Amino acid sequence: MSQFPDYYAILGITQNASQDDIRTAYKKESLRTHPDRLVNASPAEKKRATERFQAVADAYYMLSDPKRRKEYDSLHASKTYNERTTDSKSSYSFFSQFFGGSGAGTQAETNQQPDAEGVFTDVFEELLRPEVERRFPWWGYFGAACGGGIGFIVANVPGAMLGAFAGNRLGSIRDAKGKSVAAVFNELGGSQKADILRALAMKVLGSAL
Repeated sequence: MSQFPDYYAILGITQNASQDDIRTAYKKESLRTHPDRLVNASPAEKKRATERFQAVADAYYMLSDPKRRKEYDSLHASKTYNERTTDSKSSYSFFSQFFGGSGAGTQAETNQQPDAEGVFTDVFEELLRPEVERRFPWWGYFGAACGGGIGFIVANVPGAMLGAFAGNRLGSIRDAKGKSVAAVFNELGGSQKADILRALAMKVLGSAL
């Protein structure tokens, strides 16, 4: 018999934790387990981190919604201590076995675990956006180059300066609003993601991971 994932233990919280407690615990655990933090990790280490990161996202998905949490708690109470586990692999089996087609939610009905990166970017939207925008200036540069070229044609050097500034501002708007935080974050390189995760860790945990 497959073991039952103890989402409270995975997040390091008690069963009477508040919604704020759950969100805070998710932030800490997701930053600690995010696989993109391990830039030089071996494939095996990356795989283990990815599984753990997914289990943390599963825990948040299940416990952050009152209806899903209530259904989960009824199952949790029916399990003995030895049947519960923090093993990351148990989470996939849980979604398929206990929530597949049981009416526990749209994603659960199709046996789908939540997208871990999507959960992460949703929760960290406010803190992640400025970090991402500082590392995604392509349209700003492109706008500056185009605006400068047009400005030079129209009014030589002064026109180039004014055109470059205007183009850069327009490009920056495209950088900031043209794509979601999740899309931009996923397009960044591994080292850039690691830098962002360290910056977030300083804000959330008070120390770099």
